[in-house]
Amino acid sequence: MKDSKMALSILSSSLNILVMVLILFVLLKAGGIAYDMGYRVFTEPAMDVSPGRDVAVRVEKGMSSLELGSRLEEKRLVDNGLLFTIQLRLSAYADKLKEGTYTLNTSQTAEEMIQVLAGEGAEDTEE
Repeated sequence: MKDSKMALSILSSSLNILVMVLILFVLLKAGGIAYDMGYRVFTEPAMDVSPGRDVAVRVEKGMSSLELGSRLEEKRLVDNGLLFTIQLRLSAYADKLKEGTYTLNTSQTAEEMIQVLAGEGAEDTEE
């Protein structure tokens, strides 16, 4: 009887340790992913080196930042549309985008594109 209680106690302790190690592993992995995403939000480079290529982008009235990010990703202006959406929402221009057609370049960073879309840089608008 004592041996079975001791074996059960050892098994229980081993499972607890295994669960704790698994939880620690998941937390470390999630922390690494969060850090990488946060780092990319503020340091994401342009898709191409200068001179890049010009791409026309239409911003429509009522377009969400997620739709805009997807459109820029489709046109290969940004690597990740969701990351662009986060960058836009964290910028000072989050609610200042203007509808129109803009010429963006693959050598621009997301921050530079956001400034153009908010009317702060060179633009071609057709309203």
